[in-house]
Amino acid sequence: MKYFSIFGWAVVIYAVMFLLWSGFVIYGVAGAPWAWLLQIGTLVIVTTIAARSLGAVTWQDMLLYSLSWSVLVALLDMVFSVPFAGWSIYYKWRVWLGYALVALVPILSVKWLPSPRDADN
Repeated sequence: MKYFSIFGWAVVIYAVMFLLWSGFVIYGVAGAPWAWLLQIGTLVIVTTIAARSLGAVTWQDMLLYSLSWSVLVALLDMVFSVPFAGWSIYYKWRVWLGYALVALVPILSVKWLPSPRDADN
């Protein structure tokens, strides 16, 4: 297990999403449907890149990483978002959907996308 990859990719996922969300808030479009769809798309892309970077071959290889990323992202929300937005962020279904996507997308990307190793053969 690559512990640096667990923590490092969790921070990258959180940082990208926090930066995107912050930009939407600054420009007053955080509640727009297109902004939400862009956030979901960005999350899918970043978590897929993270999963593919590990070179996992099966979904079982990816399971511990993706679950760890989801838990760490939730903890990072607790550290960085709760002091400003309060605990009410956890009442929003979209927040929980984000955690679920962080856990599921890497597993699905390993299962459904061809392995980078397959391209070399």
